[in-house]
Amino acid sequence: MFFSSRLFCLLACALTLVTTFASRPATAQNTWPLEKPIHLIVPFPAGSSPDILARTLAAPLAKQLGQNIVVENKPGAGGNIGTRFVARAPADGYTLLYTINGPLVTAPTLYKKTLGYDPVTDLAPITLVATSPNVLVVNASFSGANVADFVAQARQQGGRWNFGSVGPGSASHLAMELFKKQAGVELTHIPYNGFPQVTTAVIAQDIQAAFMVPAIAMTQVKSGKVKALGVTSTRAIASLPGILPLAEQGFPAFEAISWNAIMAPARTPAVIIERLHIALAALLADDTIKDKFTAQYFSTVGSSPAALKQHIQDEKKRWDAVIGELKLSLD
Repeated sequence: MFFSSRLFCLLACALTLVTTFASRPATAQNTWPLEKPIHLIVPFPAGSSPDILARTLAAPLAKQLGQNIVVENKPGAGGNIGTRFVARAPADGYTLLYTINGPLVTAPTLYKKTLGYDPVTDLAPITLVATSPNVLVVNASFSGANVADFVAQARQQGGRWNFGSVGPGSASHLAMELFKKQAGVELTHIPYNGFPQVTTAVIAQDIQAAFMVPAIAMTQVKSGKVKALGVTSTRAIASLPGILPLAEQGFPAFEAISWNAIMAPARTPAVIIERLHIALAALLADDTIKDKFTAQYFSTVGSSPAALKQHIQDEKKRWDAVIGELKLSLD
């Protein structure tokens, strides 16, 4: 009887130990991060705006987590290649994505056949990092002073004016298509390979207008080569003084914001997502980090994963309507 009781106790203890150790990987908080680097994938080239901002966050985030973070560039196809890489990566917290809105919002509609990932089912939101407006620019010799003047002159031209973008389906293209509809003007789209080419075209008056990222636009504005007529945020931006939003110049419903977000592969344990969100939210509230983002014309956010998920859904609905009217496909 004594032997049986003792054997029963030993078996019970062994079962408890097995159950305890078996449950540890599921919790993840006791095992992540291990002694191996976290790869933060940027689906754009080194030196690009998302690359600069990702590297701004990587070092302080690594310090918070006590883990090395490697920023790795995987550019191509407007960000889709690097995004697809993360969507197919193991969901273990060691591969993360730092991206702009395009691969998450417009790409699924523009590349229905060839995208190779679904942002909703293949990626998990962590936080909306930061937002930035675009700037409506024209040649420095433009005789008008504001958006109303531009609209009036564009209407007089009867469709003979052109606008530039960094390619069909890009944010600079879709923003102008939305503006054209709200303003009731006709402008012909001229796509270019990048903003340097767009800038050259504005200066040479090959095109009459473009929506450009402020980091590039403001260099030309300050040099006196182009004129800024408005920004695409609903509120004025402190880092862009004196440039009124289009929403305050007769187009209250107009908004076209660029934004950055951090995502993980779907099915990444919730405890890892939460730890990353908490760490990132704290960093993005830090004045030093804020100042570095402001220098790139971005305003930090640090939203919850749920808020980012809703933001993506809202943005997709809005831009799908624009893409649908254009009947635009890049497959």
